Amino acid sequence: MASNYVSTGEAAKAIGVDRRTLQRWAAEGAVEPALVTNGGHQRWDVEDLKEQLRQKRRSDKGQ
Repeated sequence: MASNYVSTGEAAKAIGVDRRTLQRWAAEGAVEPALVTNGGHQRWDVEDLKEQLRQKRRSDKGQ
């Protein structure tokens, strides 16, 4: 596993939301983890996650 992947809790902390919020966003398809382990754990690239959120904000403003 790449060293720049972090757990859901660490990714949530990096973007300033609760872990459960990030899990819900992923379940709803609003964001996608960089990797899901064989055990079903989501791993996140924080920079990619931030970019996904920027793009989502842009598309939400356009509606």
